[in-house]
Amino acid sequence: MHPHIQLLLQCIALEEKEQAQRYKLDQTHTLKQLKAEGLALHPIIVTRKNFGYAEYPEISFKLSFPPEANMFRDGAAIECFIVGEEPVKGVLMSLDGKSGEFRLFAPDFPDWIEDDGVGIKLAPDTRTTSIMKKVLNELENNKPLYQLFETLHGDAAKAAISPSLKNVSLNFRNQRLNESQQQAVTAITQNENITIVHGPPGTGKTTTLIEAILQLIQRGEKIVVSAPSNTAVDNIAKGLIRQGVSLLRVGNTSKVDETIFSHTPEGKLANSKQQKEIKQLKIRAEEFRKMALKYKRSFGKAEREQRNLLFKEVKNIRTEIKKLQAYNEEKLFEEAGVIAGTPIGLYDAGIDHLRFSTLFIDEAGQCIEPLAWCIFPLAQKIVLAGDHWQLPPTVLSHEAARLGFNRSILETAIETIPNVFLLNTQYRMRVAIAGFSSNYFYNSLLLTAEHLQNTGVHISFIDTAGSGYHEMHGPDGTSLQNEGELRIVQKLFETESLDPLKTAFISPYAGQVAVAREVLPKQMRISTIDSFQGQEKEVIIVSLVRSNDDGDIGFLKDYRRMNVAITRAKEQLFVIGDSATIGADPFYNTFLTYIEQHGTYRTVWEFEM
Repeated sequence: MHPHIQLLLQCIALEEKEQAQRYKLDQTHTLKQLKAEGLALHPIIVTRKNFGYAEYPEISFKLSFPPEANMFRDGAAIECFIVGEEPVKGVLMSLDGKSGEFRLFAPDFPDWIEDDGVGIKLAPDTRTTSIMKKVLNELENNKPLYQLFETLHGDAAKAAISPSLKNVSLNFRNQRLNESQQQAVTAITQNENITIVHGPPGTGKTTTLIEAILQLIQRGEKIVVSAPSNTAVDNIAKGLIRQGVSLLRVGNTSKVDETIFSHTPEGKLANSKQQKEIKQLKIRAEEFRKMALKYKRSFGKAEREQRNLLFKEVKNIRTEIKKLQAYNEEKLFEEAGVIAGTPIGLYDAGIDHLRFSTLFIDEAGQCIEPLAWCIFPLAQKIVLAGDHWQLPPTVLSHEAARLGFNRSILETAIETIPNVFLLNTQYRMRVAIAGFSSNYFYNSLLLTAEHLQNTGVHISFIDTAGSGYHEMHGPDGTSLQNEGELRIVQKLFETESLDPLKTAFISPYAGQVAVAREVLPKQMRISTIDSFQGQEKEVIIVSLVRSNDDGDIGFLKDYRRMNVAITRAKEQLFVIGDSATIGADPFYNTFLTYIEQHGTYRTVWEFEM
């Protein structure tokens, strides 16, 4: 077996072990700790129960508190629990602010679901890890695929030549594409193997991909589109739907977004003849279920047998429903011009017998490598799009991360594939905000659109050195916080007349975000940097938190996190930090020098008056 396949399998095992440890609820790892670490939401208030598309129980809930929910991403494996009962496995479908939805992998709702003290906690994602292991173990049996694997992990140095583009003149649907976007689209239409679209923040990556997909559909190609998160899949799906593309969105269909829902199998079959048949079956199943539920928790042998028979009948009807749905979906799969879903959503859809010409993976810089191999077999040609200078995929096991498990498929591919096309003009930020990232991460190749070129002051550093605003551990002893920096944020609202609706507060530390939610205006967006990736606001305030005598900057050391933080602001960027702590690091020293030249360097004493 190829040594790198062995390494990936070893990393998956480490990640599984870490998940099992981290998410365990026992005497040593209490509910209070799980909540403090952002791994449990408790208690939840159940607002709605229903049986979803595939007849799984689905639960809508709300929280009486704003959650620290970085880790609760849509599609996350969860367990629904109450003390003293067996937990039930499921999947989080969405969490937005204080309300969310999850699906349980069980034939019915647990009897205790509406009791006081119900919660959900993250659970090991055994489904995803087992699929990744299976795919990696079978990789060598697929010759063309294994050849691609060897290319990506080969010792051959990256070709020094630029990819040659045939002189083809495309008739662009979107007339507003710039030259670098047009080049990327042209390259994708000529792609024979792998093409990489490197899209730094604000450079119109989604716009470029949509144009390329439209060009390929026009040629009669069938396309598959993926991204590691449901949000990213929906983002590109919406753009394609607006262009009138015949799209089928598979996988997580919980988000009640009307534009997307009507393009899911459930939405497309909503008013069909088959759906009426399914509805009748569902009514029958519900009748049997209600009869079974009349037998409550304590009952005799005869009642237990009767209840079991009724539940068996419910199960048989649901199996029949699933067969009918699978039959109907098959026709939808064949008719769709584009099928979109997360890697696991596409894998589970069982579409590997269909012929796709091109696979697009958006946000490929967030996609761990084994997930990509789950869907690479679907198409002959591959397009990877994203930015490897933003945050890498989240990996829990420090040991697996040390072995490179958090290296995305984009990072791996960009080292050996010569077909890399940089989108070189950003349309989000004022030139002073974009300038540092352009210089440091993008070899000064990132240009700023004409209308953002003015030279006003758009970037400020507020220095807390010598103020005694030291970092502290939160009450739970986990994440760091810095209350002095939050006082500066409150003063900024007064001195700069900031509009909370146009302002976001972001910080690398969940502890700081939790305190900020208590003291800053409720209407503003308050988030960790990791959760804010892919978003933007007129005004961004970044609180770096670190302030100590040892110059210890912790995971501020991952400069990509800082790149995400400083490229979210459109008009104004305020960074608050301690120059004495961060200034010894060469990256932050360069950043401080940049601010002195292109922005304003302020001290905490201005705010103490």
